Amino acid sequence: MDFEALETIRALKYRYLRTLDLKLWDEFADTLSTDIIGSYGSPSGDMPLEFNGRDQIVDYMRGALGGNIITVHVANHPEITVDGETATGSWCLEDTVIVPDYQLLIRGAAYYHDTYHREDGVWRITRTGYQRIYESKQSTAGLPGYEITANRWAPTETADAHNG
Repeated sequence: MDFEALETIRALKYRYLRTLDLKLWDEFADTLSTDIIGSYGSPSGDMPLEFNGRDQIVDYMRGALGGNIITVHVANHPEITVDGETATGSWCLEDTVIVPDYQLLIRGAAYYHDTYHREDGVWRITRTGYQRIYESKQSTAGLPGYEITANRWAPTETADAHNG
């Protein structure tokens, strides 16, 4: 068993999610192969979304998650199989999306199914996508006492307008 590859692929997926949530688009792009195939989508957004290539995925994420949208993606329970220079993986995902401008909270869970390839010693994601277990959305205006007390993406001059 290639334990080094397993740990490297775990770190790759964690970096993919971290850079997505922190909107570090160049680092996010570096987790993806240039010819990646991505299948995303949710009932709350456009569904399904199919992408061919790193640039399409990064451009979409940059636009869809721009502004002061808050996201948190947590992946657990990795099942990774390495076969030489390729690998497959399954991950349990829990995600939260907060859209202050529309007073919207989205929560969900899914299972990611990925493929990976090692080229010149570097692992990258070559295919990614998920199947939703559930997704829910609700208006934060209807949640008594709901208040965003920190949002690193909120414009300073309008931060107070997006709370409550």
